[in-house]
Amino acid sequence: MRSGDGPTSSTDTAAGEPWHSLSTAETFKLLETDAEGLDAAAAGQRLERYGPNRIEAAKAESWVITLLCQFVSPMIGILLVAFVITLLLQEYADAGAIALILILNASLGFWQERKAARDVQALAQLSAPSSTVIRDGKSITLPAEDLVPGDTVLLESGNKVPADVRLFSATHLQVDESMLTGESDAVTKDTAAVDAAAPIADRTSMAFSGTLVRSGRARAMVVATGTDTELGAISEMVKGPTGKTPLQELTNDLEKKIGIIIVAVSAVLFVSGILLGNELGEMFLTVVALAVASLPESLPIVLTVAMSVGVSRMAKRNALVRHLPAVETLGSTTMIGSDKTGTLTMNELTVQQVRTPAGTTDLNTLNAPGQQLDPNTRLVLRAGALTNEARPLADDPENFSGDAVDAAMAKAALRWEAVTRDEFLAPPLAHAPYEPELGLSQTVRKVDGRRVLFVKGAPDALIAASTHLETVNGPEPSGLDQVRAANETMAAEGLRVLATAYRYLHQAEQLPGGTEAFPAPSGLTFLGLQGMADPPRPGVLEAITQCHDAGIRVLMITGDQPATAISVAEQLGLPAGAEPLTGTEIQTLNDDDLYQRLTTVGVAARVTPADKRRIVEVLQAQDHVVAVTGDGVNDAPALKAAALGVAMGASGTDVAREAADMVLTDDNFVTVVDAVEQGRVTFNAIRKATHFLVANGAASLIAVSISVYADMPLIFLPIQMLFVNVVTNGVQDIALAFEPAEGDELKRKPRSAAEGVLDQKMWIRTGLAGAWMGLAAILMFTWALDSGRTDEYARTLTLTLFIMMNFFFVQTSRFENKSVFSSPFSNPLLLFTAVGALGLHWLAMNWSVSAALMGFVSLSAAEWAICAALGISILVIVELEKLIRYLLAKR
Repeated sequence: MRSGDGPTSSTDTAAGEPWHSLSTAETFKLLETDAEGLDAAAAGQRLERYGPNRIEAAKAESWVITLLCQFVSPMIGILLVAFVITLLLQEYADAGAIALILILNASLGFWQERKAARDVQALAQLSAPSSTVIRDGKSITLPAEDLVPGDTVLLESGNKVPADVRLFSATHLQVDESMLTGESDAVTKDTAAVDAAAPIADRTSMAFSGTLVRSGRARAMVVATGTDTELGAISEMVKGPTGKTPLQELTNDLEKKIGIIIVAVSAVLFVSGILLGNELGEMFLTVVALAVASLPESLPIVLTVAMSVGVSRMAKRNALVRHLPAVETLGSTTMIGSDKTGTLTMNELTVQQVRTPAGTTDLNTLNAPGQQLDPNTRLVLRAGALTNEARPLADDPENFSGDAVDAAMAKAALRWEAVTRDEFLAPPLAHAPYEPELGLSQTVRKVDGRRVLFVKGAPDALIAASTHLETVNGPEPSGLDQVRAANETMAAEGLRVLATAYRYLHQAEQLPGGTEAFPAPSGLTFLGLQGMADPPRPGVLEAITQCHDAGIRVLMITGDQPATAISVAEQLGLPAGAEPLTGTEIQTLNDDDLYQRLTTVGVAARVTPADKRRIVEVLQAQDHVVAVTGDGVNDAPALKAAALGVAMGASGTDVAREAADMVLTDDNFVTVVDAVEQGRVTFNAIRKATHFLVANGAASLIAVSISVYADMPLIFLPIQMLFVNVVTNGVQDIALAFEPAEGDELKRKPRSAAEGVLDQKMWIRTGLAGAWMGLAAILMFTWALDSGRTDEYARTLTLTLFIMMNFFFVQTSRFENKSVFSSPFSNPLLLFTAVGALGLHWLAMNWSVSAALMGFVSLSAAEWAICAALGISILVIVELEKLIRYLLAKR
């Protein structure tokens, strides 16, 4: 027992080498400790020096900050200025209407962000609550946060590893490190030093904080605690700021452009109006009217509704969205970095192939249990089930607890009736669990009145222990060379290969009892090989093909071995290549060279959490929109860094889910492709709604500007434009958010990174529609004034024409490329709201209270008919533009 101050750092050794590459003696020396651990005084000093062994969770953003952030966009800023001006001018009705819009937008944004905000607190929950430690020469239980570098901890089956530790004594120790590495198999540990450059998955001399001991026991020295552990390093990566999604970037850019145009035009109009002799108050009111008329006030509401509709549709397809903008992000994705285990594959080992001297049996081609197995194959499956520690779950007898290999062998044997359930569940006469030193497990069963030793394990170990080979004619003392060749062939196919063998025990042979160990087997008769794999999920191959058709590359990113990853990739049509990208190679490449490699490979294997995040960052630096799927703690940094993080709901860790924007409840890659399609549908709905609103804003801008320069009365009052933008046009625009798919979403290529919410084609159409509606409004207003009508009548008639044009314009806005006549009734909600908007306008004109408030007068049926006849002109113009564009494209 030592009492020194310990190392200078809990992560770096004084020798400059990582802990896993040092011998246990060197580790003891650097930690200034020994196998008996620390005394209480030394542990107290180190606790004060290094701090508690815990990971601090990220702090939640203050609700005040969240609320204030709702008022920082250019569009909201202009409305705030308009609100202040109308108050100063004592236009309280206008000020009240503007305030209502501000409150509504802020409330929606605040509610959604507070609902979606999550701290990465699950990392702290992964730490072990307590640990068995040797202090003052005694074994005691302490809270895990009291551990310090130099402590000696005791580990056994079922324990959660409380810190990063260097093993100095290990007996049959196997640790589940899937949360860190992504590998589904438990890792066999020992005390031998490993190469300094070894990735986490190969550091067999170490055990890491938060991982789970599956079997065996060990003694280990604590070398890193808290944020200095591998888990802590991931925590720091996850705590980084989350970037804006592509949709947020696009809408912010659009708002800035609209804001700049409105401010510039308003300034010019204000100065021009004063120079033309207009009164200061009148020009203030005019500028407010212009801002209110031109701003698409309902755009933030429409964005929220469109994304909420997408959330609802995705939920029906097993995708739960945690952050609204994530709905659209998948639609603009150009790369999907997918975890292998559980997403592309079933996350369940199954016996795929059995090889015996009688031949090869592909179990995937059989129809269990009706199709008979040949006797040799049956014997191989039977031996695997009888040398087995898996047990059926109480609430689900078809599934098993225990080692994944045991569970796979048990399922296969029971499914193809190689054993009965009673035979499988019967207790053995004697059993020796898997011994890493021997590479096998042994069981003695009674079969037909005779005692039989069944052995399963690594093929090389069983070949060495066998003297005969079971053939179609019975045991023969030859043929084991062909077994070695078969083993190599199956391994090259990406299968995990285990062998089975047996030997009849002599009558006088005694079975081991108590703590007596089984002797190493010998004189066995080799039965055959079982090849296991985690098979691809049904439908994943087709889903990846759909991604390629949609212009999206799929990259498998896994902590698994390259050979396993290549095998799965080849089954799924991914370009694995002879040399897949590996974590070791990633660390030798600069960003440019890494990007070039990523453009040619479909697999990155044996990667660390930092490697995964770097892959995402390198791709996004080249303007790719990257979505990442994952389920483990090791995936969390990449999930956080990606434009869209997609976590697994069923098998995923809390850490992965908290770092992600979307959670798949069925852990299925096919669901990702469904979400891509829905994301594109959502963006198209947002694009159509934006086109509709911006065209209206342009029309209002043109009409108000011309009315000022022509020295006319103000064409629209601010409160009238708020009524049009929010009440009549707003309900129609929201209905556009419910627009269904057009059917070709997955045949289109991803949008260019340089393309905004509206592309060039839509901007031209928006300008054309806005110019015509603005010009038509001015012509109607001029005609009404020249006819000797009052200003109130002229405004009412012009506004009615404007609303009627929007009735037809919103219908043709439903389709970007197709004619509205191809499917006029596919969105009944929009038709209903369009008619409802006309009804609201009629009610506002004919109810005395609203008419007085907004300056309306009643119109006759004939005047309504004139407005309708002129209003349909916008539909004709836009449909004609679509037809011309179609004919030009066809040529």
